[in-house]
Amino acid sequence: MQFAGYGAGGRLAMRLAAWFAPPHKDQVQLAHLNNNGFIASSAAIYHAQFRPGKNVYIGDRVIIYQARAGGPVMMGDRVTLLRDSIIETGSGGSVNIGDDVYIHPRCQMNAYLTSITIGRGVMVAANCVFYPHNHGIAAGSPIREQPLETKGPIVIGEDAWLGTGVVVLGGVTIGAGAVVGAGSVVMGDIPVNGIAVGSPAKVVKMRDV
Repeated sequence: MQFAGYGAGGRLAMRLAAWFAPPHKDQVQLAHLNNNGFIASSAAIYHAQFRPGKNVYIGDRVIIYQARAGGPVMMGDRVTLLRDSIIETGSGGSVNIGDDVYIHPRCQMNAYLTSITIGRGVMVAANCVFYPHNHGIAAGSPIREQPLETKGPIVIGEDAWLGTGVVVLGGVTIGAGAVVGAGSVVMGDIPVNGIAVGSPAKVVKMRDV
């Protein structure tokens, strides 16, 4: 990992290092051997404004994609993005992920028109989806031809925890330290230290502090 980097030679060094490391989560340790972190050889980075911090781990088959007029993807230090996850920015959209965020497999962040911000230390379980925009659904016109619309950005406060399969929609702020139960659809704000479940997600109790 001494020669790891984002160019062709650096990516080759990462690939060689991975041959001697255990699979899946045990490979995350490779990202901490070099400030340039680790990007799996099967990951596809097609984004001119991807700005990773130090010791970032990008797992197998991750896609980071910039559509036309898409904004930046910013990652803090020690971010972990496990396999088969997708981050995409399109016109007017951006993604900002804080330090020490851990994202499990098959998550999607699709930012058009506005931003997705994930605070420091957030844990995101597998199969979570972040969509701050939507298609128009007015009658009389094919949905695919209608313009995108948004209710505003998605903001996840630091140290929050999202369970498996959570869907977060536009205009939502999830407060610091909040917990969202598996399978929930978050359409409204969750307060600091709130515990929310359901579709739509409702606060059922508060964490003891």
